[in-house]
Amino acid sequence: MKKINRLIFGIFTLMLMVSCYEGIDKISQVDPGPDAGAPIVTIMRPADGLEIQVPDLVTSTMVQFRVEDDIEIATITVMLNGVEIASYDSFIDYRIANLEFMQDNITTGDHVLTVTATDLAGNVSTASSNFTKSPPYTPMFAGEQFYMPFDGDFTELVSVIAAGEVGNPGFGGSSYAGSNSYKAGTDNYLTFPTSELALGENFSGAFWYKVNPSPDRSGILTIGANADNRNQGLRLFREGGAEKQRIKLNVGTGSGESWNDGGEIDVAAGGWVHVAFTISPTETIIYLNGMEVNTGTLSAPVDWTGASQLVIGAGGPTFSYWNHKSDSSLMDELRLFDTTLSQTEITSMIAQGSQRMHVNFNGSYTDNVRDIEATIVGTPGFAGEGYAGSNAYKGAENAYLTFPTTGLLNNQFSAAFWYKINATPDRAGILVIGPPDTENANFPNVQNKRTSGFRFFREGGPTNQIFKLNVGNGTADAWFDGGAVATIDPTANNGWIHLAFTISSTECVVYINGEVVKRGDFTGVDWTGCDLLSVMSGAPRFTEWNHKSDLSVMDELRIFDKALSQTEIQSLMF
Repeated sequence: MKKINRLIFGIFTLMLMVSCYEGIDKISQVDPGPDAGAPIVTIMRPADGLEIQVPDLVTSTMVQFRVEDDIEIATITVMLNGVEIASYDSFIDYRIANLEFMQDNITTGDHVLTVTATDLAGNVSTASSNFTKSPPYTPMFAGEQFYMPFDGDFTELVSVIAAGEVGNPGFGGSSYAGSNSYKAGTDNYLTFPTSELALGENFSGAFWYKVNPSPDRSGILTIGANADNRNQGLRLFREGGAEKQRIKLNVGTGSGESWNDGGEIDVAAGGWVHVAFTISPTETIIYLNGMEVNTGTLSAPVDWTGASQLVIGAGGPTFSYWNHKSDSSLMDELRLFDTTLSQTEITSMIAQGSQRMHVNFNGSYTDNVRDIEATIVGTPGFAGEGYAGSNAYKGAENAYLTFPTTGLLNNQFSAAFWYKINATPDRAGILVIGPPDTENANFPNVQNKRTSGFRFFREGGPTNQIFKLNVGNGTADAWFDGGAVATIDPTANNGWIHLAFTISSTECVVYINGEVVKRGDFTGVDWTGCDLLSVMSGAPRFTEWNHKSDLSVMDELRIFDKALSQTEIQSLMF
């Protein structure tokens, strides 16, 4: 009886299954076809060129990427600086994988994220993103209270507060400095609370700007109280036509307003222009590329009453009534100050915007721009005093520093520093970037290949030390010897002197105390094999003529990726 019941139950179940699947097409295997190629790998975060700058020495970053394949993804591997941090071999959608995770322990320095995907046929694709964790930002200039570099995000680095985003503001894809710039675009802008700023009678702003004349007018920076009047805060804006755009400033004084009609930018020139404005209790000044272009008079100091928000890249809610709305121009390196900057300070800021290395020697040999330590050869020391700060470099016999040249080499180059001369020995290398002399590889004291890089050195006697510059263009070298003009008497001038030199594609110039002592034509520097900068010695790349360690004192060494003007060099002396 039990067998009969089980049989009846089985027949009933079979009939039920047939009934349930009536009307459904049979599943049949479809040939996916031949594998057409390797997977496509796209890294969204961290974006290539991203610079992370937060107060923490160690931070985290979001890793987000997408992998697509025409047949099927087999495996995905994620590497950070050559070490595997994640791997995947099963996917919900076997052709498309959208993956993300938070990666911790991002330390200061350069990093490379690599995503490698392999499909079932064994095809392999790799994508990489290079990003940097910079050290916590320290204001570079007196009175600096706000700095936004726009290198991949909208974080203000003094307060470390992210700007508010209205609409969909974006990035320019190119920059004056760093890896990116800001582009607001139509109906977009950034906001920042003025509660994080010191708003007083003295105020200044500065940034690099590449103007887009469409639309023909726009707000640039706005701090306003309301849209009914302009008696509070400030409005920096532009207007004009396709050929010229004029930068203007309006400032509220409580019971009235002050206008400064600024100066024009040549749109056709198409390059970056440095824009700065200053506010004092009695006047406003607008500067373009460090040059004063116009002054406005204030009947009373600026009034900030009710001005709670800084708008970046638009007139915003308080200054749009004359159609000064969003800006599609590019902005970079925005800084605000609680002081009234001088023209010299603005010029120095422009120069330091091209600074790629700075060693202040205040108890360490650290390049504060690249956050790297020098390699120390021998036992150099410190002077116990400095031209600026608390200390300076003091040379010693057979001692010097070296730094890698990463990020320093360009078709334009400048170096500047303070120097207190010691004429013993009677000759020494001061700064050298040169290639190894492979023909004399086994003779370290006979290194003297001068067809690439440069050699800045001194030689002479106890009362007449001459500063000389030698630069290689790839096939030959050129000399820039100042002769008597570039001679310093150590016995008559035993204090600090300022030394600088510039290299461009057309000339080289040597300066002492801001004055030209030698200028000559030049066809352009070649950097082949130049991977090392020597500080206060010719060694190890310039030793044949005994230009070895310098026992003099050096302070405030700066290197730039442009040929500084004489005005810029003089501004570094203050």
